[in-house]
Amino acid sequence: MTSENLTFPDFTILQGNCMERLQEIDDNSIDTIFADPPYFLSNGGISVHSGKPVCVDKGDWDKGGTPEYVYEFNRKWLSICRSKLKDDGTIWISGTHHNIHVVMRCLQELGYKVLNTITWQKSDPPPNLSCKYFNFSTELIIWARKHEKRSHKFNYETMKQLNGGCQMTDVWKIPAVGLWEKQQGKHPTQKPLRLLYRIILASTNVGDTVLDPFSGSGTTGIVANLLGRRYIGIEQDKKFCELALCRRIALNNEAERKKLFDKMRENPQEVTVLVNHMREADRNNAMQLGVTYLRAGDSKGSLLVQQGFERLGYVCLHTNGENPQLYRLTKKGFQIWTAEALREKGFTAEHAPYYAVLRFDTSHAVPYDQNVNLHQRIYTSVAKIRPLSDFIGIK
Repeated sequence: MTSENLTFPDFTILQGNCMERLQEIDDNSIDTIFADPPYFLSNGGISVHSGKPVCVDKGDWDKGGTPEYVYEFNRKWLSICRSKLKDDGTIWISGTHHNIHVVMRCLQELGYKVLNTITWQKSDPPPNLSCKYFNFSTELIIWARKHEKRSHKFNYETMKQLNGGCQMTDVWKIPAVGLWEKQQGKHPTQKPLRLLYRIILASTNVGDTVLDPFSGSGTTGIVANLLGRRYIGIEQDKKFCELALCRRIALNNEAERKKLFDKMRENPQEVTVLVNHMREADRNNAMQLGVTYLRAGDSKGSLLVQQGFERLGYVCLHTNGENPQLYRLTKKGFQIWTAEALREKGFTAEHAPYYAVLRFDTSHAVPYDQNVNLHQRIYTSVAKIRPLSDFIGIK
C-alpha cells in the first residue's frame, strides 16, 4: 500500500503504518492524543446488530496475537506518541479487558502519569447471546499526562458546567454510534461523536492540535474541527482514509455542520436550561436578588408546571434579546408564587395569577452567545427548555 496525505488546512490524514508515520510528526507539537488501538478480539466471536447475530471480526489488524506481541505493539506506539506530546499534553486510550491492562502497564513503564480511568457506560448495549456472562455494556478509557510531576491541561469548569454544576465523575453514560453519524459510511469500531466531544473539550483549547494514531473513520478529527481544533490522523486502510475525508468534506455544508454540531452536544443525561425573556428592570432586579420567575398560571402563553422542571439546573436571563447570560440554580426545583408576592419583591408580574420562581447563583455567569430573535421566537420563549450543551463549545 502506498502512503498518501489527505488534507484540509485543519484536518490531515496520513495514510500508512502508524509506527512509521508517527515519526514524521514534530516532537513536542501535540496538545492531546486520542487513541483507539486494536482490542485484539477478532477471534470468531458473535454479537448482535439490528437484532441479528453477526460476527465480531473487524479485520486482520484486530486479530489476537501472543501476549508478548500485544505488549510490544502497545509499548512501541505509546513510546513514540509520548515524544510527540507537549510537556503539558495528555493522552486518552480506549479499550476493554482484552487490551487495556497491557496499555496501563506500558503507560506506567514509559513514565506517563495516569490521571483517570473513565468508564464509558453505553446506554444501548447489544445483548449477550451466550448468556454465560454479564452483558458487556462498558468500555474503559485511560487518561494520562506526559510527565509524572508536570501540570496538564484540564478544562475543569467546562466539565462541571456540562454536569449540572457538579464535579464530573469518571463514569460517562453516552449512547453508542447513531445512524446520523454514518451518513458517509461506517467503521466497525467507530466511536460516537458525543464521546470525543467530551474528551476534546476536557483537555484542549481552541486552536490546539489533536492527534489520533488509529484514525479509522476520522471521528476524532470531525469533533476537533467542529470545536475549532486542528487534527492529524493516521490510518493504514485507504478506504477508511477516504471515508474520513468524505466526512470532513460534509462539514463544508453549513446545514450539515450545524446538524452534526447540535446532535453531537445532545445527551439525555445532561441537565436542562430554562431560557427566560425579561424586561430590563426585572432582569436587573433578578440579578441583584438571585431570583427569576416565569408564568405558571392558566393565562395565554403561560408556563405549564409539569414533571421534569424540578430537574432544571440552569436558567438563562436575557432582555430584548441582548446580553443573555446563563446562571446555575442554587438548588434544584422551584416554588410557586402569586403575582402579589412577586410585586412585593419589586417585580412587575402580569398576565397570570401564579409564577414559577427560580433562585439562581449570580456569582458564576456563563456567556450565552446564541442569536436571539424575539419576533421569530428563536432561542426565546416563556417556557423554552434548552439542553446545557447548547452553551458549551461554541466559538
